Amino acid sequence: MTEDEKEADKILAAETDFEFNIAYEVIPAIELKSNDGIKVTREVVEVTEDEVNEQILKIAESARSYETKDGKAAEGDRVTMNYLGKVDGVAFDGGAAEDAELVIGSGRFIPGFEDQLVGVKAGDEKTITVTFPSEYPAAELAGKEATFDITVKEVAAAADVEINDELATKLGLESAEKLKEIVRGQIESQYGNVTRQKVKRQILDQLDELYKFDTPAGLVDAEFDNIWRQINTDLAQSGKTFADEDTTEEEAREEYRKLAERRVRLGLVLSEIGEKAGVEVTEEEMQRALFQQLQQFPGQQKEILDYFRNTPGASASLRAPIFEEKVIDKLLTEVSVTDKTVSKEELLADDAEEGEETKKKAPAKKKAAAKADAAEGEEAAPKKKAPAKKKAAEGDAE
Repeated sequence: MTEDEKEADKILAAETDFEFNIAYEVIPAIELKSNDGIKVTREVVEVTEDEVNEQILKIAESARSYETKDGKAAEGDRVTMNYLGKVDGVAFDGGAAEDAELVIGSGRFIPGFEDQLVGVKAGDEKTITVTFPSEYPAAELAGKEATFDITVKEVAAAADVEINDELATKLGLESAEKLKEIVRGQIESQYGNVTRQKVKRQILDQLDELYKFDTPAGLVDAEFDNIWRQINTDLAQSGKTFADEDTTEEEAREEYRKLAERRVRLGLVLSEIGEKAGVEVTEEEMQRALFQQLQQFPGQQKEILDYFRNTPGASASLRAPIFEEKVIDKLLTEVSVTDKTVSKEELLADDAEEGEETKKKAPAKKKAAAKADAAEGEEAAPKKKAPAKKKAAEGDAE
């Protein structure tokens, strides 16, 4: 029997003490500070009648009717056709369709296809020659010249769209006024969401300046790993490198490490504020969040439910953002808020650069740092199903 085995026997027989070391991280105690000095500007956009009408006309495109015409097809007309695509004289997968409808100028098909439909009439047969974009998703077609033999079955002109009760009825509403009311509400909600995120960002930036303490390395490492994994996934999917984003891997690591530290620090601060304020997430709020998740993954509801039931910590991914938003709501009652009326252009001007939740702007030259937006708030849920494969003639603009 070895010495270790003899020692183990003594411990099991309670003849000697069992000594061991435990290493663990201590969450720092956070002393909450006054929020009196936090000042934010809340940008407000007034939605105009013209903007409402413009949005309604865009929505109406889905309900637009077309009337058969005898003349030649023009921009905006809908062409119904059969087509067969070939590369080097050989038909390719996804290159054929019957009774395909295409509105000239919609940008749905690959560049050059729609332009060559201008002037065709019902009954015409024509061969269209195009070149697939070099970055076309189907690698076997990318950059290749192709011909499409088409047979035109119908040319139809778009009917004028008027904002009236008839249009509202087509869209399932009782009146034009009700349609305008709903659309106005949707626009106001969209602007409100942007405003909310910008106000939230201001609060988080000032909290970040207000609280300075060492963050637990383990939490920072875990957060950095999540960010870094997402960044590398994004780069791989886009086919880009750090050099393409005007940075190096070393510089990117440094930026994202700082970002991870900020997120952890702010997360601890918000948690402390929320606990001291008695902020709680209700079961109803959790159920609503779960329902929203189910809506995002049609056809995968069972898998989503199983995931949240069987995965440790999954429920926390639903609770955390709700808790954070409620803490922000609490802070908004305590900080100084000044409303400022702005145009929609001013509101949205830097929205793409504004982070959500606990994001940090990176130096302008580091384009890769903008990808932190995608890493923020990612939930470890099953991915959505890929969309159905498009016909090869259809471009990415659809």
